[in-house]
Amino acid sequence: MIEKIPFLNVRSEIGKLRAVMLHRPGKELERLTPQYLHELLFDDIPWLKKMQKEHDGFADKLRGRGCVVYYYEEMLEDIMKNKEVKKRLISEVVEKCGMGNDQLEKLIKDFLIEKSAKEVAEILIAGLHKKDFPNVKRKKRLADYIKEAYPFYVNPLPNLYFTRDPGAVIGNGLSIHAMRTNARKRETMILKYLYDFHPIFKKEHTPLLYDYNYKYPIEGGDILILAENVIAIGCSERTSARGIEDLSMNLFQKDEKIKEVIAIQIPFTRAYMHLDTVFTMVDYDKFTIYPGVEDRLRAFRITPAKTCPKVEPMNDLKTTLKKALNLPAVVFIQSGGGDEVTAAREQWNDSTNTLAIAPGVVITYDRNEASNDTLRKHGIEVIEIEGSELVRGRGGPRCMSMPLFRETL
Repeated sequence: MIEKIPFLNVRSEIGKLRAVMLHRPGKELERLTPQYLHELLFDDIPWLKKMQKEHDGFADKLRGRGCVVYYYEEMLEDIMKNKEVKKRLISEVVEKCGMGNDQLEKLIKDFLIEKSAKEVAEILIAGLHKKDFPNVKRKKRLADYIKEAYPFYVNPLPNLYFTRDPGAVIGNGLSIHAMRTNARKRETMILKYLYDFHPIFKKEHTPLLYDYNYKYPIEGGDILILAENVIAIGCSERTSARGIEDLSMNLFQKDEKIKEVIAIQIPFTRAYMHLDTVFTMVDYDKFTIYPGVEDRLRAFRITPAKTCPKVEPMNDLKTTLKKALNLPAVVFIQSGGGDEVTAAREQWNDSTNTLAIAPGVVITYDRNEASNDTLRKHGIEVIEIEGSELVRGRGGPRCMSMPLFRETL
């Protein structure tokens, strides 16, 4: 049963969160093995049972504050009940797996089309292991021999519980992202199908702001909606400068409320893969920041122009934010209490990856004790969740959530 809510609306980082899209970690995490960790963007192998318990606790905290939770896999199952949609999505997924054997592709398509909507939704997320496919006699091609040792026909999507990255609701529109890494590209393909066919997205009222087949990568962890008229986008290891410009132009053309974009360049390393791993908004005038990068950030003001946006280098981030938000001052709250060692340790556990669910109210991991205490000393209400296993994928509460609807400030 799909609950009825107004169509997508996110005009800030801190407006009261009323609806969110999550993915509960599943079988795809049990398919991580040491030899494929790097390829699938993990540093460690999590314990799924504990991870699910932690994620359920996260969802319960959201519901307890009046937020409706929608699950990725349930929405995928909903649209797969349409046989034509199911057939199209199966075909596109299989063809993009690069099997190099047309006969094998057809056999797998036929195998999947006979499965229920629920079963196919699970396979598209958890992957298709070779041992789960019937041993049908067929002609082998060179690709079959070359990939003989590889265990999957369809790769699992272990990063999907970080629903922030594939897409972002901006205003009343949806940005579906061109992901930097191959391991995550199917996530955005699935999101595009949800946009096209799931009623919650109300496509006729929801402009598409970016698409996964665009040339230049951009990811949702780099997008911060500072106010209804200004967006910040990190230029990072995962988000390209040209992607920022292209999304900015689309925003200016399709959303009359958005007047400027602040591009924030961060160090291009995995430790700071997105802007929200080092910098997030927690209140009207307060931001939490990892002190290890504060002096290394560069800000650029992007505004509309005819053929490409106007780009203006800014002197410093604080002054840029004050001007953009029309505030007399902004406060940067240093994670780890400002202590260099503590901040570095807690940043690795996503201390700055806070999820604001209302002005001055954030969800964080309980393990980041110094950072949480510092937030409280600055008047922020901190709701803690357990995350000893969730954090192994290198992401926090903000990474694990895609806001669909926030109350307007």
